[in-house]
Amino acid sequence: MAMVRSRCKTNALLEINHSSHQRSYVDRKFRHLADLVRTPPKARKSNGERIAYRFVTRSLPELTPYFRLFYGTGRKRIPELTLSELSLAVWFMDDGCRSRNAVYLNTQQYDEVSQRTLLRLLREQWGIDGTLNRDKSYYRVRISVAGTRKLAKLIQPYLLPELRYKLPQVTP
Repeated sequence: MAMVRSRCKTNALLEINHSSHQRSYVDRKFRHLADLVRTPPKARKSNGERIAYRFVTRSLPELTPYFRLFYGTGRKRIPELTLSELSLAVWFMDDGCRSRNAVYLNTQQYDEVSQRTLLRLLREQWGIDGTLNRDKSYYRVRISVAGTRKLAKLIQPYLLPELRYKLPQVTP
């Protein structure tokens, strides 16, 4: 389970928080963001028996425009943006899960308008089709089987080996 939070008082900060089982993924993010961080990742007890592994950046003016882009309305949203292979891979490693021959993006914290924006961006930029799927009282993005094949080809070069389990065994 991934948790990436952003907070902003004067300037924004970014919190990277994953299960301790995904330590190498947190360490990878830390290596990329080390110049923005004062202390390295640490394990800490979370709710229940869960052990989290996390780090937090400093509050920096460089992060504030991103905070405003994704949280400017006071709620998480998906703005108009360009989805690169790397950004898709990170999003998938954070929020993806498999279901038989397809995958989900756990986008339940976004409103329906934002989720429809993401579906449109995936279709327009990469030819990846998906739908909204009801998950209890929320919706999440479900990528079609054919879309999952396209997504897998795009993101596999960036996936950490220990997170490849999130992709189904797809055939071309």
